[in-house]
Amino acid sequence: MPIRVENDEIIDCAFLGSGYLNGVQLTTLVVFRKTDDKYTAESYYFNENNELTDKATMLQLGEVKPFAIMRTAEVNNFDGMQGYGYPKLYTAIPFLKTIDLCYSVLFGDLDKGQKLLFINEIMASMQKDQNGNSFLTQEQKKLFILLGEKLPDQKELIYEYNPEIRTAQIKEVFNLCLSLLSLSFGYGSKKYQLESGEIKTATEYVGQRQDSMQELNKQRVESIDYITDLVHALIWFHNTFSGEAEWSTEEEILVEFDDSYVTDKATELESWRNDALSFPDVLEFKIQYIMKRLNCEHEEAVKYLSTTTQDDNTDLED
Repeated sequence: MPIRVENDEIIDCAFLGSGYLNGVQLTTLVVFRKTDDKYTAESYYFNENNELTDKATMLQLGEVKPFAIMRTAEVNNFDGMQGYGYPKLYTAIPFLKTIDLCYSVLFGDLDKGQKLLFINEIMASMQKDQNGNSFLTQEQKKLFILLGEKLPDQKELIYEYNPEIRTAQIKEVFNLCLSLLSLSFGYGSKKYQLESGEIKTATEYVGQRQDSMQELNKQRVESIDYITDLVHALIWFHNTFSGEAEWSTEEEILVEFDDSYVTDKATELESWRNDALSFPDVLEFKIQYIMKRLNCEHEEAVKYLSTTTQDDNTDLED
């Protein structure tokens, strides 16, 4: 829960979690506060009756933010919700309800899909109530319908009726509801389809992928901030409590995204490799290939080329 937010950045926050210690339920509340550019961690413990115990502790931390929070790239415009993310599932509730209705319609058609027999009371031995009226049990009602002494339009004494299961209509409505659902998540329409008897997911559907790419790009900034904060916090805790300052919290964190389900990264990488092999005199092609292959910066790629003892072409083929 965010406690202090400045320019949409969470400065102070609290985390709550429950568990069991020696068979007794224990709830832990950890509050991170920043004072004089340094963080402190205050821990409070509550018993199974939500009563505060006397095990409160406080730990002095450093300047690095000791937590990371992942949020969706959406603006939460509700009053008093600064610092909170806006769950995409919230806007999708109406569409999820329509899908649930589709399941109800499909279940209703299937449940009543057995053939019906219209009979008159004379042809069957029926139970009688206390007033002498014939009635059917719940199981009998699924198969028989009483229509008095004769059937409509003077039809046979026993008339068979096979209800139609509206598969095509229900499938069409399902596809519409699924398209509306995928639109609410920023994935465009027709990402989830019922086609040729099989369900195709977003990773399998062959179509326009621009919507998916745009949605991914929106979320990348939040993802990079989250991963960077998390790695910096891990580095600080490692350096502080292991006694070995092996890593610097000032190092730049590089995050690589795998877009293989949207773009064919293997083909793109192969194209860079072919360019490097086809134009051996153009050093930049080799550098760009190494950067993409190893996910490193330009300086690291140049250093790699300068220190290798193998032939450039052989190095690329390996």
